This record gives sequence, C-alpha cells and structure tokens, in this order.
Amino acid sequence: MLMYADGFGIRPVLREMARELAGHGYYVLVPNLFYRHGPAPVVELPEYIGEEVRPAITAQLMPLIEAHTSERVLSDADAYLRFLTTRPEVGAGPVAVTGYCIGGLLAMRTAAAHPGQVAAVAGFHGPVGADGPDGLQRLLSTLTAQVHLGHAETDMTPEALGELNQALDAAGVDHTSEIYPGTVHGFTMSDTDAFSAFGLKRHWDRLLPLLDRTLANG
Repeated sequence: MLMYADGFGIRPVLREMARELAGHGYYVLVPNLFYRHGPAPVVELPEYIGEEVRPAITAQLMPLIEAHTSERVLSDADAYLRFLTTRPEVGAGPVAVTGYCIGGLLAMRTAAAHPGQVAAVAGFHGPVGADGPDGLQRLLSTLTAQVHLGHAETDMTPEALGELNQALDAAGVDHTSEIYPGTVHGFTMSDTDAFSAFGLKRHWDRLLPLLDRTLANG
C-alpha cells in the first residue's frame, strides 16, 4: 500500500494509521512528499495543530505544495511503486493507494497513471476536482481502480458531489463517493482541531473492505 499524507506530512498520527493498516497484513509506504526540501517534518509542527497555529503552518507549506508539480507527482509515484513492488516482504499482486487532503488528489493521479497496477484508490477530504471538469475527465479516463472518496461536509456541497459522481459514472469508474456528515476538512487527523471520531471510524469502515475486495494477496 502507498499512503500519501496530508499537507502537514509525516508525523505520529500518520505512523499510527500506517501501523493500523500493517496490522491487517499490508506493507505500507508513507513517503515524505516534500523530500526535495528536507527530511520530514519539513516544517516544525506542534503536537496539536489548532486554529491559532494553523495559518502560520499553512503559509509555510503552501510554497512546497505549489512546487509539487504534476511532473514531480508522477515521477515520484513511479519511484514509490517501484520501491514497493520490489520489497521481499511484499507479495505479488496489485497495489492500493490512499491519501488525505492533498494526498487524496495525489492518490487519484497515481492510480490514473498506473491503471494496470493500482487496484484500489481511496481519498479522504481531498481536492479531487481541483483541476476543473476537463482535468477531472482526463484523470478519470484512464482509471481502472475501485475508488472510494470520503468528503468533508465543508469541502463538498451536495450539488458538487452530484456532479463529481456523475463524472465518475460517465467514466465507468467503480466507485463510492460520499459526504461524511458533520465533518470539516481534515477530519481523519486526530492531532488537529478538524478531527472527527465519527469521520475517522467511517474512513476505516470504508477503506478496509475496499482493500479486502481488491488486494487478494494482501
């Protein structure tokens, strides 16, 4: 499994989530998205990311996110998947990709670029439609993975959800895509003020069966 962190990057909460997946028998790679700028964490993070520190941290991270071009995303994805699939501990078979926040978009781009290899992709509170309708259509045109998208209530209106799901249907993508009620952007991350225990539980309730269905050798 390839797990893309949110914009705040690798930290204890991501390691806990990776360990949870490892406990179900999956080999999990959580890359430092911003390795070009230094080791993780690239910016100094407090133990708890609340509203009083969030703007300053986000301001530091935005240039790194903006520098992470589509070309970098895809060349890095190639390297991550090569690494994963050559580990002696990893069984033969397909790969799953999951991502959070900006990582959700990276997960979808990775799955679209590797249709023969990625069998499942899940994105949570991610800006999947960030490239606009035409970009979304291009993204979905090569996607063969089963997809789950869990949206924050503050990120996605019912109307926008309907348009996204219509695009998924039109592209023939096997998917579930839903708004998690009462959640705000970042709801899976227990070290932030966006955390929702309900949202995190639903995330596991959707993600684990998806992996069970698609990674027969997991």
